Amino acid sequence: MSMKGQWKTLFQLFWTFFKMAPVTFGGGFAMIPLIEKEVVEKRKWLTSEEVTDVFALSQSVPGAVAINSATFIGHRIAGMKGAMAAMIGVSLPTFLIVLLLGILYFFIQDNPKIEAAFISIRASIVAIIAFAAIKIGKTAIVDKSTFIILIVGLPALFFVQPVLAILAGAIAGIVSISIKRKLGYEVQLDRKEKKEETDFEPFMGAGI
Repeated sequence: MSMKGQWKTLFQLFWTFFKMAPVTFGGGFAMIPLIEKEVVEKRKWLTSEEVTDVFALSQSVPGAVAINSATFIGHRIAGMKGAMAAMIGVSLPTFLIVLLLGILYFFIQDNPKIEAAFISIRASIVAIIAFAAIKIGKTAIVDKSTFIILIVGLPALFFVQPVLAILAGAIAGIVSISIKRKLGYEVQLDRKEKKEETDFEPFMGAGI
């Protein structure tokens, strides 16, 4: 890809995440539907399965889910430069908004209309996160074993740390696939075949 094409891709990464950050009340999980719509459906940079893997990886390392996800997606599409572009894009609006709210907070904190607005926002966030969970579940549950891991993992989250639950799920997946292969069963990793290679293949040198 030409230098001009690379800069275009980097700007698209920056602008895509820059647009999403200001409207994702509720943190990284609330951003999941928007990321999937922009990255998978609109830009067609990644598949739904790849984005699901990104979200799982983003939650297994320290840091905010939104920033981790943007960084991993940027790196997957355009290497280190893409990771930087996406990370700056998703962080800059939040930084500016928090800075502004920090200045205005003492003037609006006791306003009943503001308090009522945030109550409604919190309720909306629950719906957004539930929608994101359903979308991810459609690509994450590919067979009976992944469904069983889901059923066991949900109640486990009430008793163990999320990182431990992710590690336990990873171990369960490895063991499950190993047993299936030894028994001669077909191992299904995705609901559907991967899409054709995109125009961003030159950037794919460093996968997630």
